[in-house]
Parts: sequence; C-alpha cells; structure tokens
Amino acid sequence: MSDRPTGLGPSRVVAVLGPTNTGKTHLAVERMLGHASGMIGLPLRLLAREIYERIVKLRGASAVALITGEEKIIPTRPHYWVCTVEAMPLEREVEFLAVDEIQLVADPERGHVFTNRMLHARGRFETMFLGAGTMAPLMRRLIPDLEIVTRERLSHLTYAGSKKLTRLPRRSAIVAFSTDQVYAIAELIRRQRGGAAVVMGSLSPRTRNAQVALFQSGEVDFLVATDAIGMGLNMDVDHVAFAGLRKFDGRRTRWLHAHEIAQIAGRAGRHVRDGTFGVTGECEELDEDLVEQVVSHQFDPVQAAEWRNARLDFDTLPDLLRSLTKTPERAGLKLTAQALDETLLRRAMQDEEIARISRSRGTIMRLWECCQLPDFQKTTLDEHMRLSRDIFQALTGKRGRLTDDWMAPRFAELDRDDGQIDQLSARLSGVRTLSYIAARPDWLDQAKGWREKTRALEDRLSDVLHERLTARFVDRKTTALMRSLNDRAGTLAEVADDGVVTVDGEAVGHLEGVSFAGQTGGSLLADRTLKAAALRAVAPEIARRLGRLAADPDEAFALTPEGEVLWQGALAAKIVNAEPFSPRVRLIGDLGPQAARDRAQRRIEAWLATEAGRALRDLKRLKQAVESGGLKGLPRGIAFRLLEAGGVLDRRDVERDLAALSQVERRTIKTFAIRVGTHSVWLPGVLKARGRVVAQAFAAGEPFRAGGEGLALLPIPGPSVRALSAVGRRAVGRWSVPVELLERLAEAKLAAGQGNIPDAALTQLGLKAGEAGALLAALKTTRAQQPDRLGRPVVIKDSPFAKLAELTAAPQPARRKRPRRKKAAS
Repeated sequence: MSDRPTGLGPSRVVAVLGPTNTGKTHLAVERMLGHASGMIGLPLRLLAREIYERIVKLRGASAVALITGEEKIIPTRPHYWVCTVEAMPLEREVEFLAVDEIQLVADPERGHVFTNRMLHARGRFETMFLGAGTMAPLMRRLIPDLEIVTRERLSHLTYAGSKKLTRLPRRSAIVAFSTDQVYAIAELIRRQRGGAAVVMGSLSPRTRNAQVALFQSGEVDFLVATDAIGMGLNMDVDHVAFAGLRKFDGRRTRWLHAHEIAQIAGRAGRHVRDGTFGVTGECEELDEDLVEQVVSHQFDPVQAAEWRNARLDFDTLPDLLRSLTKTPERAGLKLTAQALDETLLRRAMQDEEIARISRSRGTIMRLWECCQLPDFQKTTLDEHMRLSRDIFQALTGKRGRLTDDWMAPRFAELDRDDGQIDQLSARLSGVRTLSYIAARPDWLDQAKGWREKTRALEDRLSDVLHERLTARFVDRKTTALMRSLNDRAGTLAEVADDGVVTVDGEAVGHLEGVSFAGQTGGSLLADRTLKAAALRAVAPEIARRLGRLAADPDEAFALTPEGEVLWQGALAAKIVNAEPFSPRVRLIGDLGPQAARDRAQRRIEAWLATEAGRALRDLKRLKQAVESGGLKGLPRGIAFRLLEAGGVLDRRDVERDLAALSQVERRTIKTFAIRVGTHSVWLPGVLKARGRVVAQAFAAGEPFRAGGEGLALLPIPGPSVRALSAVGRRAVGRWSVPVELLERLAEAKLAAGQGNIPDAALTQLGLKAGEAGALLAALKTTRAQQPDRLGRPVVIKDSPFAKLAELTAAPQPARRKRPRRKKAAS
C-alpha cells in the first residue's frame, strides 16, 4: 500500500457496488483472507470490532490487529488489519486493501477522509472499494482502470406502509434519530410488547453486542436503534420501521435523502429472506416516488466527493491554514466545509501563548495532532478547546509527555459504575477520550498500562450499562411468556453465521459449505432426536447454499492440489476423473434437493473446465489440434505422446521423430509452445504455478507429491509419467528430477567439456558430484553407454550385449585370396 496518486502501481482496483444485503463486506473479508496480508477500513468502531472478532475466529488472535481511535490490539506480527477508516495505518504495505461504505465520500463531516483513501490507499496486489451503486460514475471519473462489479440484492425489499408501534410485526427494528426518542420508544414497547434491545452508535462495542444478543437470541423481538444499523451491522431483522425522517447531521437538522433511507431500510431481510420497511408513530407516510426509488435501488449518482488537502505545509501556522483551505484541482472533488479540527486550529492561532510556542515545524505538527482530538463527549466548543490546549501545552513542555499526574485524576473521576443510563453513557464517552490518548504512546508515559486500565474500565462500564438498559427496557417475565406462546414447534434448531448448528442452544454439529457433520449425544434416542431437529435447521440452509453456489461467479471457487474444490473457502466437491478438460466431480455431503445438487455439480464442473482451459492453455490447444487434424505427420505423433504424458516427455522417447523433422515441421512444433531441450520435450506453460495446481488436482489419485527444486527419491512402486508431469518432474534412475534442473545440468556438462563439472556449478545446481554423475549416466542413450574417454567398453555379463561382444572379440579365420584370373590374349 502506498500514498501515491491514483493509477500508479500494479494494484488491481475493484469497486464492488450495490444495495445492502448483497454480501459486499463478506466478499471483501473473504478476498482479504485469500491474501497473505490485508487491511480493511470500516465506517464504525462497532463494525470494525465485529469484523475483527470474525477474523480472529478464522485465523486466531495472533494474526489480526484492530485499530480504532480508542482501541489498539496489535500482536507481534499481524497479517490482517481491521480498522476504522480514519485510523488506517497507511504506512503499512499489504497485499490487499479494502474500504467499506465508500459512498461516505459525500458526507460533509467525514467525507474528505474517505476521499483520501479512495484516491491514495492501495493494496500491493488488490484494492477493493465497497459501497452504493450511486458511486459508479464518480469513481470512473476519478480512478483510471477501475473495475466495477455490480452486485444485486439477495432478497426483495417491499414497502409495508404505516403501522402503530403496538402493531409492528415480530423481528422489527424501529429507527429513531435522537437518544430521547430511542428511549421513549423502547419504554413503550416494554410496556406493550415485553421489551426491546437498544443499539446506538455511541454505545461501546461490548454494550452493543450484548444488546444485539438479546434480539438475536429471541429474548426480545424488537430492536430500537439509531441510523447506526445502516452501516453494515448484520442482524436478523424482518421489518424496519422509521419513527422519523429528519436527523441532525452535525451542522443542521435535515430530511433524510432517498439513498440514506434505502441504506437503513435495506437491513430488513437477510441473505435470500425478503424484508419489508415502513413508518410508525408520528412519522408521515413515504411519498410514492421515494418508495419506488428505495425498492428499485435507483438514486441520483453522487456528483462530487468531499476533499481536503492531505499534503499539509507545517512551516508556519498561516501556511498550515492555507494548505488546509487549498481547493481541489480535479473535477469531481469539492473542498469540504470547515471541520472541527480546522475550527480548533483557527482558535488556537488567536491564542497568543499557543502562537508563541508554535514557531517550529515540530510544534506546529503537535498542535495539529491535538486539534484532531475527537469530541467523543459532545461537549461545547470552548470545553473541547481547553482540553486540546492542555494536551498541547503538556506535549510541548519540559517533559514532552502527558504524565500519570495528568491522567490519574481524570481516570479516577470516571472510575465509578453508579448512576443511571445517561450518567453511565457520559462516563463511557469520557473513557473513550482517555482511550484515544492512551493509544498514542508518543503522547503519554506508560501508555501500555493506561491502555489496559481504560480498556478494563470501558468493559466494566459497558457491562453495567447493558444491565441498566435491560432492566429498564426489558420485562423478562413477559418476554419469556410470549416466547413460549410463539414457540409451537417445541424444539428450536438453527444455524449460526459461523456454521455451528444448535438445538435449544446446544451445539449438535457444524455446517461447512454444503456438508453437515453431526455430533453424538448421550444416548441413541438423544442422537436421533438431535439429528432430526438439526436436519430441520440444516436442510433449508443447505438448499439456499446450493442455490447460491450454482449462481456464484468464478471468483467464489478455488482448487487445491489434492483435487478438492472450495466454494467460499469451504470444501464443496472432489474431482473423480483424470481429464482436466472434461471434469467430473462428486459433491460433498448428501443433503439438499437433488435438482439443486445437480445444478451445483454442473456449475462446479463448468468452472473446473474453464479453469483448466486457462491454466493448461497450451495443453488444451495441443489437444484440439490433434483431435481436429490441425497437426499432421511427425508433429502430430510428438504432440500425441506429449498429451499422454501430461506435458513432459523424455526426449529419448521421440528422438527419431525429432531427427526426422523438416524445417517446416520444426517451426510448427515451436508455434505450439513446445520446447525441445537436451533431455526433455515439454510445455513450459504447464509447469507454471497455476498449471501445476490444476494438473496435480486431476492426478490426485497418485500418491506422489514431491516438490521443491532438488532431487527426490522415487517411491516404490513409482508414480506414473502423468503424476510426475503434474509436478514438473521426470523419473531419472532412482530419482525424480525437475525438468529445468536436467536442462541446467546439461548446460553445465557442455560448459565443462570432457572434464568434470566444477564444484561451484554443482553447488548452484544443488547437486553433489556423485548425484550429478549418476544422473548423467542414467541420461545416456544405449549407443552412448561407453566411457567418456577411449578404453574398453563396459559389458554386462549374461546379456545379449555380452554375447555380441564375445563374437566381436573372437579371432576370425584368415580368408584365402582367390588367384587373379589372367586376361585372355586377344
């Protein structure tokens, strides 16, 4: 990744655009895990924590780092970085980089940060931007060579009109745009429907997850939330009801735009389950044209991205301010409005003491860092300015750091868990500020210790806040009675996102891809009961997965050298034949409708044929030429032998044909990318990494899997020629040897002439003198089974060659000369 102008570097840049419930974020995570390293930027700390925990389950805590403004979890050598967009460490180079909700480039408050990432943040091999379809025209204009992938919603979204709060269907989310309104609605639902979970962007991830667990578990059937649920937070919501359509965006109260309504309403439904949306309470009915836009996902494209100069001038304070207000020079960008950090900087410049201190480049940079301190507590501008100023003065003072004397009293003031919901929420906001400071080791002495203290305090306050919210807005007795009335099936069986199948909360098996592996119970009866209940949960999910598998693009599949076909990273099928261009597979598992299984099998076989055609292009071209009659005569015979051998052939097997080739036939051989070496005839394209994977997959019945660059002893019995060709090797004597090594050995022998190959050359080849001699002896033709210098031939006793040698060596009787006849006299 590099901070460089758009269009430079080898990174493939992809924009995955579409409405909600299209699996964009899931796709980005899967793509990232397919690379050796990656980074993903997300719009919310809550969402970053959710993705972080998901990847930790897949790769382990040691492989994943989490970076937000207030939280840093960085193991020793992380491979994957999950961050908020503002906290992305752009100095880190990764193979894959993704930014979610890229349409936020148009957000007046945060848009310039997303614009900067869109223009400059790149992965070394692949970069992916995820967002709404409204971004397509603008991104095409700003990013050369952009590849746009459009994804359709997996389920349908319909408008259900207006409903009273007390008449809303179960599994509904009610959306409000102020804390007071959220609390009022939650209180009403508690009295009328038993209880509701509460989700707001200001909650800590721990509190939010605990509240969502109430809703997901079915303990409550209603969720009251702010528009934070519109930013990729996945929950099982069937209906979204708007309690209002106006929000305060940080500057003013305004009506929601159509695409914002769609972003929130789109949380209804999940995967292929349809959802509905509507209005409730005092909210007015939606206009028909607006409903049509939301349902059809047709919105006005984003015209311009918020932009602020990222190359700031820290020579003087006026230079810094001037660089901040520089206007963009590219179409499609507009200078963002004055943000909080710029407002603080303007105020600081009017402070005589700060202006006196800020005369060097270093102090000006420190001042700008302090101005960027987020206002988690939503205090007044004067209070936030005082905090920023205190930090700046401490950082530019004698100690050059914030000390324990500065942190301790502020921490002690927050280290209480008494009080009600509002008081606990305010303390959590204060802890977020201290956590942000503790995440800056260049600001604070003993930063690691303070990070642990603030994290522990946040967790404790989060747990207490969850208890207070639950006690206030959930009537547990009522919800338990309603749940028992609605649960007529008797046994609750479900499949979790990670594939774990549970029955009444008890794990009974795991669903991976399209196959189910069950666990055993305490008795035969328990096994049968649990299995039957689990299959009721698994069967519909497998049917849905088979449908998705049959419709997924090629990128969803992968192939292993063992002949396994992976779908979305999970084992889906195994190859059962050895013909790469006419593949046959066996689908894993035996559940699901037969018609759906047949479609899935045909889809995998079609992908395999395409993949084999790409990876083994030269071999396929040669096969087509032989079958169609495009090759004739001796070249056709050589090509046929190559096809039989899988692309690698001992030159001695076709030596006579090669010697008899005409010049025209030799050129024909070359046009089919066939390389004729000293010891081998082969197709170099088949030996590339991608080709080897496919070739090995179709030779999976063979036990031989030797790789690497050097010699490997052949097993007994030895592998077939095709199995050796799949790994780019040939059998020579008792070894398997890479084809390229044989050719380099021939070159070394030619350079050495009649003498021995020098030790330096053998070292480069990775061979010992004895190994090289044995290989050269095994590579000689029958006619050349003679010493390199003049001498007696080597004869093996009791062989036809020995008998021939005896006959040749035996003395022959002298032949009598016949007398010359004299010519008759004329």
